[in-house]
Amino acid sequence: MEIGEDQYESLGSNATMTQNAIAGAFAGIGEHCLMYPIDAYKVLLKKNKVFTRVQVLHKPTAITLRKTWRGVYSVVMGAGPAHALHFATFEYCRARFANSKHDLVASGAAGACATFVHDALMTPFDVIKQRMQLASYHSVRECARQIYAAEGWTAFYISLPTTLSMSVPFQSIQFAMYDYASSLLNPSNTYDPKSHMLAGALAGVVASSITTPLDVIKTLLQTRGNATDPRIRHCSGFWEAAKLISERHGSAGFFRGFKPRVLTHMPSTAISWSVYEYFKWFLSSSSSTSSSSSNTTS
Repeated sequence: MEIGEDQYESLGSNATMTQNAIAGAFAGIGEHCLMYPIDAYKVLLKKNKVFTRVQVLHKPTAITLRKTWRGVYSVVMGAGPAHALHFATFEYCRARFANSKHDLVASGAAGACATFVHDALMTPFDVIKQRMQLASYHSVRECARQIYAAEGWTAFYISLPTTLSMSVPFQSIQFAMYDYASSLLNPSNTYDPKSHMLAGALAGVVASSITTPLDVIKTLLQTRGNATDPRIRHCSGFWEAAKLISERHGSAGFFRGFKPRVLTHMPSTAISWSVYEYFKWFLSSSSSTSSSSSNTTS
């Protein structure tokens, strides 16, 4: 059964929470896994060039293929459930907030709500991922155990306030920009992979560009446990980290890793939205086909 325009336009409101969650899980896993090597390079770049006094356990002299994939299991474990909740919450909130098909304020507000749910679940996995990208651990379990033994539970969530302060504007801008770009590129709101990819890429560029300074602060906080510099190692929060970066590197320090960040988020958001829209269309299509077959049989 072919999905028509009117049917696709109603997917945002008529698709079940389960369908949105499953589509979101596939989108998150696909996005993070495909972009993982670039993300690893971005973390290493910020760590080695911005925080020059930080010495990691095994300082990388070359980014080998194996090293670029180190910690990917942590992302897979966290990204699926986190993105499932993320997109399901977004769709639910947007349906409640929106007054029109492309209500940018509603999209931004729904994106902010979804971010709180996503980051609360994903932040510990992100901490583990970044530690594994910077040092040698045999497994996700070993890394988590060593972090807990050395720094306690606080280490897994110390960057959460900073993460939220970055992610809320990032996701709000991203969702609003995606809706805006989609309204221009795909005014009929039909399933169109090309427009979904282009709108996602544009949303990623704009959102990542604006929030780069916050991402630099977050990285310092999440990787402080690998530092030998006492001030970095005992950095206690957002403002102290920002002051430290400013004192040592000036305003330019907040934009180290800018290009890799943009180059990461541009394709990653394009992939995420393309995969999400596809699976939402596919699941709704399958559901509609099953219902139609059932009614015909009856």
